[in-house]
This record gives sequence, structure tokens and C-alpha cells, in this order.
Amino acid sequence: MKKYDKNNLRRICLGGLMAALSIVFGKYLAFNIGETFRVSLENLPIIMTSITLGPLWGAAVGLVADLVGCLMVGYTVNPLITLGAVSVGLVSGMVYRLMPRAWTWRKFAAVLSAHIVGSVLIKTAGLSLFYGTDYLTLVLYRVINYSLIIAMEYIIIYILTKNRGVVAILESLGGGEKI
Repeated sequence: MKKYDKNNLRRICLGGLMAALSIVFGKYLAFNIGETFRVSLENLPIIMTSITLGPLWGAAVGLVADLVGCLMVGYTVNPLITLGAVSVGLVSGMVYRLMPRAWTWRKFAAVLSAHIVGSVLIKTAGLSLFYGTDYLTLVLYRVINYSLIIAMEYIIIYILTKNRGVVAILESLGGGEKI
């Protein structure tokens, strides 16, 4: 087996692991408050994958995590919420890749932009249509909710990417790009 094939297999395995973590964080370790308000770190593995492997990998992990997670717990698959999960991976990876490497806050910008686009705008539209709730009211509640989640996820990503062992593994999987 060529070295490229081994790295690709490693990326697939990391993507599967991250999708599984997203399912566990989002469906089993979440705190539900009513029907539309939930505190979870389900997007953390999606964003980590996107930062490490790129936006397409992050989008794929978001897609798999949402679809498989819904099937596992019996939720109805909502295409807008699935699109939101995909966009979390896509947007975070694109923002991270487009920001200058020297910019200290590029990880924060990736987390923030992913949640604004994917979680607050797109997923809220899906929830609003599904439950018949006013979109703007729901956006207000979700902005408050995601302010907390963005801070928690950024701190976790920051701590993980300060660990030399974690960084070495992630950089080897991500093609050697500095994390």
C-alpha cells in the first residue's frame, strides 16, 4: 500500500470518528430546553475535521453525523438542518483556510462564522419551518445560545491545538499544514 493510500485511509477513519463524536455530543449529551432550544457541542468535531482536513471533509462529516444521528434517535430528517450541518463544516474550513496563518484569531473566526451561517441562520430556518415558530424570535434565542457554545467550542479547540501530540497527529493527517 502506498503512503498516500494509508493517509487517505487515516482521513476516512478520522472522519468516521468525528462523525460518531458529533452524534454522541449532539444526540446523547445535549441539554434540551423545550422543542427548539438545545445546548450541545455537536459541531465541535465537525469544525475540528474542517480545520484539520479541509472544508469538504468537514462538510462530509456534518452530513453523515446529521443523517445517521437522526436515524439513530428517531428524529425526522430536516433537509435545512442537514444543510446547516454541512455548512458548518464547509464554512469553518473555508474561513480557516482563507485567513492569514499569522492571524491569531483565525480559529475563532472559523468557529464564529460556521455557527452564524450554519447554526443560527440555516438551522434556525429549518426549525422555524418545522415547528411553525417565528424566525426572528427563534434567531434571537439561538444567538444567545450559540454565544455560549461558540465560546466553549473555541476554548476546547484552542486547548487541543496547543497540545503538541494532538497537533502532530492532526498535521500528519491534514497533509502537513500547520494547525
